[in-house]
Amino acid sequence: MRSTIRGVGYSFDTVKEVLAKANPPKSGDDLAGVSASSAVERTAARAVLADMTLRHLRNNPVVPYEQDELTRLVEDTLDEQAFKAVGHLTVGQFREWLLESSTTGAMIRSISLGLTPEIVAATAKLMSNMDLLVAGAKCRVIVRANNTFGLPGRLSSRVQPNHPTDDVQGIMHSAREGLAYGCGDAVLGVNPSTDTPESTAEILRELHDLRVRNGIPTQHCVLSHVIVQMKALSELKCPMDLMFQSFAGSEKANAAFGINVSLMDEAYAMMRELGSASGPNCMYFETGQGSALSSDAHHGADQVTMEARCYGFARRYKPFLVNTVVGFIGPEYLEDGPQITRAALEDHFMGKLMGLPMGCDACFTYHSSMSQDELESLKVLLGAAGCSYLMSMPVGDDIMLNYQSTSYHDIPSVRMLLGKRPTPEFDAWLSSVGIMDGAVPGPRFGDVTVLR
Repeated sequence: MRSTIRGVGYSFDTVKEVLAKANPPKSGDDLAGVSASSAVERTAARAVLADMTLRHLRNNPVVPYEQDELTRLVEDTLDEQAFKAVGHLTVGQFREWLLESSTTGAMIRSISLGLTPEIVAATAKLMSNMDLLVAGAKCRVIVRANNTFGLPGRLSSRVQPNHPTDDVQGIMHSAREGLAYGCGDAVLGVNPSTDTPESTAEILRELHDLRVRNGIPTQHCVLSHVIVQMKALSELKCPMDLMFQSFAGSEKANAAFGINVSLMDEAYAMMRELGSASGPNCMYFETGQGSALSSDAHHGADQVTMEARCYGFARRYKPFLVNTVVGFIGPEYLEDGPQITRAALEDHFMGKLMGLPMGCDACFTYHSSMSQDELESLKVLLGAAGCSYLMSMPVGDDIMLNYQSTSYHDIPSVRMLLGKRPTPEFDAWLSSVGIMDGAVPGPRFGDVTVLR
């Protein structure tokens, strides 16, 4: 595979190499030694990629079928009819089709189950940030647990009331504060510091009681390891609206997380039987560019492509929530504001294109080169792109995980700027208790005493 730029020829030996060198600059790709050596080589790789057919990408996954269960999962479950509709197109032609004003979200949704992760990643690499916004905004994925999520004109949020010692009353105080600012319609989700079935069950019961006592149409979740949650659900019989797990993009990387397809199949079946949400979508997954590289399980592939492979795994379980924790792993993988912003828009677009209800934890660790202004701009960009939900926590500073994210105050601000509302059921509840009066703060806005 060759391309000539300014009279200089560039050759690429494999599809994996083309995908990696076509990627926008990422510190993680530099660390892995797979990035382009110059902007000119990057342009040459993109020229080759633009002329590559979707069928060729399907036939050349970055991790071979024989070596990886995620590759086998994607290939063996691909919707052949959907793939047939687009498989003959080049990546450049497919990008143009997605961006055509006549191409609707319903049209994109009709072919999403026929797309492999490599196809989706290749398309993202040819897009500008504006392209990612436009195409991402077209994709709508509507799911249901205790409320209806992903509808047009809506922006939801996860209340993340973490506590460094898992003090349950501290968690409940923080959860009430978030709800009083109109946050939490995606999920009341706690990252526990103590990963045991007993602690998981205790927090879940308290969140469930808060939700039921106040008639709040949302979901609850404790983000302990999936095996811990399975024990809490099956042995301790606690209520559980959503079951959580972090995903990576290769079998080897998921083994580092202590999971595989068989275990997740078992967890999904258990939630379908024992989960407490009223709707059919009962799983919650988180991902992030660089996770496979951090466990030396990227197989020489770039981090955007490995991230897309997470989404190929996730869609097997028809999740209620998926979000990329975009700047959490650190500057070794995403160095600064521009790289974190680009990754967030890529991940949102790729997940939505593959048929997932995508949100984003727009965040950074304190040793990254990203400013608060850049982070706030990213939140607005994600809202404009149709991102289904953002995080929310006290002053945007997680005291347990020690990183900067979205504050309780940010959610109503972004909604106001973009004319967005919470989920319909949660919107009605906010009005009924006086927290919001339609789309604007009501008389009880920010008043935690309204919640028992």
